[in-house]
Amino acid sequence: MGTKTIVLFHDDLTDAPADTTVSFGLDGRDYEIDLTDTNAEELRQALGKYVEAGRKVGGVRRRRRASSPVADVDPKAVRAWAAAKGYEISNRGRVPAAVIEAYRAAGN
Repeated sequence: MGTKTIVLFHDDLTDAPADTTVSFGLDGRDYEIDLTDTNAEELRQALGKYVEAGRKVGGVRRRRRASSPVADVDPKAVRAWAAAKGYEISNRGRVPAAVIEAYRAAGN
């Protein structure tokens, strides 16, 4: 019998099914956030005047979801393990990569 793994992305603000991942940078840090199309548009509108006035630096980077650190782990299992080990993580949004790495290092 085979196993089928399904990765679902949820809006990091509302927990609704996400339509897109938006990448952005601020103060030398790069961020990604999974959003519905509506929330993505709101973010783009909020940043619009700053993007228009700013200078482009570097090229466009593309994120491949298949390389996501959570692609092959169950976030609920990671959260349960992390809670049992004393990690403090949100019950919504992304599981921090460091927590996933510790989860894997523990043989999970």
